[in-house]
Amino acid sequence: MNTTRNLRRVPAALAAAALAFSLGALAPPASADVVAAPFGPGCASVPKEGEGSVAGMADDPVATAASNNPELSTLVAAVQKAGLVDTLNDAEDITVFAPTNDAFAKIPKADLDKVLADKATLTKILTYHVVDEPVEKADLADGSFKTLQGGTITTDGSGDTYKVNDSASIVCGDVETSNATVHLIDTVLMPK
Repeated sequence: MNTTRNLRRVPAALAAAALAFSLGALAPPASADVVAAPFGPGCASVPKEGEGSVAGMADDPVATAASNNPELSTLVAAVQKAGLVDTLNDAEDITVFAPTNDAFAKIPKADLDKVLADKATLTKILTYHVVDEPVEKADLADGSFKTLQGGTITTDGSGDTYKVNDSASIVCGDVETSNATVHLIDTVLMPK
């Protein structure tokens, strides 16, 4: 038996195995879901770590995730007043076009206080921001979506710039929670 020749094969076999392993480590698994990264200029204001961060929000259902994000505190208060926390948290595969605090600040205080005091109107407005299907960046270029309120919202744009109903800009899109895709918007949408 020629042991010298067999010993020379061992390093070559190890090198081939190491190369195959390292190339395999670079390629994503065939069955892995590709998660889109959030996009938009407003993503810079989302906390970088903790429960209100993009990674932290992914662990919780949408209403809970929003409650941990300081950019959405007015929306969270409105959702609580309307009694929609459980409805949103229990839903599956929804999309929320979530007005930021700055979006609510555009509404005169007297008008906002009036809406917050009227549960039926508040519920109508909030459910107009929710679509009962996943809507991701690829769907936004020229989209039309029925809302839980019963109306329709439209989206258009390209790259990282998208509008909703020609009035609201998506400032941070494709933020994932455990049950929803969230697009933070800079204007509160009003149903017709």
